Amino acid sequence: WLHLLGLETLALRMERHVANAQQITAYLKTRPEVAWVREPEMGSVFTFGLRGGREAGRRFIDALELWSHLANVGDSKSLVIHPASTTHSQLGDDEMRKAGVEPESVRLSVGLEDAGDLIWDLDNALRAADRVT
Repeated sequence: WLHLLGLETLALRMERHVANAQQITAYLKTRPEVAWVREPEMGSVFTFGLRGGREAGRRFIDALELWSHLANVGDSKSLVIHPASTTHSQLGDDEMRKAGVEPESVRLSVGLEDAGDLIWDLDNALRAADRVT
């Protein structure tokens, strides 16, 4: 029964996930701290690169207040991970690149929160990350 209840609102939730992700990718493209953005294709999970590499990524993650620092994706809450300081931290930069992960990569899984609030939090974290470049 609970599965059916969740399915009834799936389309509405996905619309919100995607709309939020579109607003956030548009915002990130305007920021000088961001080197690149790999936009989602009709989804809400994507990556972007921070100028400043690993250390900028650590500072960025530590400065976030609204995003949860977790490795999973597709939650109703917004999630973030910096693979170079978590899942791939045992690798050097060259090894990481061979595995398809850039040291400056940050992955976002955009949730259902207000996009303006999420962007506010990203803005503060980008300013913190930029202090190391």
